[in-house]
Amino acid sequence: MTTTSPTPATGTRLSRAVVPDRPAAPVRIVHVGVGNFFRAHQAWYTDRAPDASAWGIAAFTGRSPAVADALEPQDGLYTLVTRAADGDTFDVIGSVSAVHRSDDHAAWLGYWSSPDVVIVTLTVTEAGYLRGPDGHLDTGRDDVRADIAALGADPSAPVRTTPGRLVAGLLARRSAGAGALTIVPCDNLPENGPALATVVADLVSAVDPSLAAWVAEHVEFATTMVDRITPATTDEHRAVVLEATGLADAAPVPTEPFSEWVIQGTFAAGRPAWDAAGAHVVDDVEPFEQRKLRLLNGAHTLLAYAGTIRGHETVAEAIGDDVLRGWVEEWWSEASTYLTLPDDDVAAYRAALLDRFGNPAIRHALAQIAADGSQKLPVRILPTLRAELAAGRVPPGATRALGAWVVHLRGTGAPVKDARAEDVHALAGGSLAESVERVLGFLAPDLVANQALREAVLARAEELGG
Repeated sequence: MTTTSPTPATGTRLSRAVVPDRPAAPVRIVHVGVGNFFRAHQAWYTDRAPDASAWGIAAFTGRSPAVADALEPQDGLYTLVTRAADGDTFDVIGSVSAVHRSDDHAAWLGYWSSPDVVIVTLTVTEAGYLRGPDGHLDTGRDDVRADIAALGADPSAPVRTTPGRLVAGLLARRSAGAGALTIVPCDNLPENGPALATVVADLVSAVDPSLAAWVAEHVEFATTMVDRITPATTDEHRAVVLEATGLADAAPVPTEPFSEWVIQGTFAAGRPAWDAAGAHVVDDVEPFEQRKLRLLNGAHTLLAYAGTIRGHETVAEAIGDDVLRGWVEEWWSEASTYLTLPDDDVAAYRAALLDRFGNPAIRHALAQIAADGSQKLPVRILPTLRAELAAGRVPPGATRALGAWVVHLRGTGAPVKDARAEDVHALAGGSLAESVERVLGFLAPDLVANQALREAVLARAEELGG
């Protein structure tokens, strides 16, 4: 619903008292990661569902408590600012019935112990799954080892990681006899349902192997593809909301008009009518997932590094650079070869992406996209690279993305922020050729032996001024 302000000039703080048509629904969903994407996507679909009044969300922050601090005084309400080339629309989203900081462990366990809660969703980024190179839980991490020790000693002990929080919740739910539920990961990771199920199973095995049979009987892991470009919030967004609605919102969310959610899975205990709100429930999410990961996310990764190296700050600025647009089209042509959706669908998606990337109202910061390249490149770029190498080609688009990451790690363009910061900083030293070799070895040791690949990545890095 589009808001109209009862007091246009007062700057009244957004709350359910001043927006009475947004009552809090009973909590039946728990979410981890109260970032902008979740609030523009899953919370928005839930708010738009015809049965929204029965499906409230209790949302927990990830690493930072800032969003909880902003949303608590607003009763979980926030304004979604949909920015199109012809203007903005403003919608108050009411599906977040409660918001908590990540360290509110008692509340976390309380929700899991309730039979009313039947869905858990996550937006924690690829890095939050804590997977090792083999796809299993990285049990060598200090935080993972700490969670294993804590839960082994006391199932209700506070934990530090997302897998730890899930296993703590599962232990509490089994103890309470609260019944079945479905866990729905919503991160840009191929087969995110099986990926999450694997790390949870690994942690269950390390903490309490007897829990595995209960999980197999009572817990489903859905798989999803999510798509909506959602920049970070700035003071400009807060000012625009205040001017348009008369309501002071500490945590508005800017987003684009386009949104897509594709869901595969079984919901034994029910779900909101997300499909009536525009989500697609399918038997196989993989074709949609691959299209999005390769074309949207792969292009974002290329632009994040090459674009900032060329002096651009946003996606719209970068795609307006004829050189970068040519590089994106080159990458898309490589990646599209291995997509299984019809050619017309892929062509339409590519055309839509150019419009979305060029939307002047969306200031999607390239530096934001550049974070956690160690987690993104293996799923966004390497599959196409490997397929091209297997076909006897050294692809310029994929090698340019790798070369741009090398130059980024060596200090040009966006600041380096990565879940494996210590490891990736160590790749950057020495000559450019040495950096290329170390980066390839870090991403996939078998790639280092390919001389033609090493030379191509080096040439692309040199082209970018590395």
